[in-house]
Amino acid sequence: MIIRPATPADAPAMTALQNEIIAIGGTTAYQRPRHEDEVREDYITAPEAVYCHVALDDDGTLLGFQALGRWPGLPAGWADIGTFVTPARQRSGAGAALFAATAAAARAAGIATINATIRADNVPGLGYYARRGFIIYATDPDWALDDGRVVGRVSKRFDL
Repeated sequence: MIIRPATPADAPAMTALQNEIIAIGGTTAYQRPRHEDEVREDYITAPEAVYCHVALDDDGTLLGFQALGRWPGLPAGWADIGTFVTPARQRSGAGAALFAATAAAARAAGIATINATIRADNVPGLGYYARRGFIIYATDPDWALDDGRVVGRVSKRFDL
């Protein structure tokens, strides 16, 4: 497995992966398909983007990506994390490898705390962040999807 910084050229594969996850449903707050320009901007080129890594199989196939960004509403010194791993390869070690790289990049960027806000019904996502050492600091049991379904959200933090 190869872990490296994401580049704008990775946006098509990242978009395809994210859209696959969105289509399956249940593990991301995104509810509509994303476009390559959105993914490139949100995770790679935006001024708020701190770092984005991709995990590649030995043949160069994208296994997943993890992004870290400073977004409005977070305290100073905090950054938000997003993790996307191909459903066929979850629990393969890609997420752990991505987080090791992301944590190092966060420390280098002076980030003190990483925030993960996860749908409360996303059991795999909650477990992933718990295994990394994230702890719950806030909940929003009334958070709803665009279609009105209430799924709640859990915010977890990892102090570097």
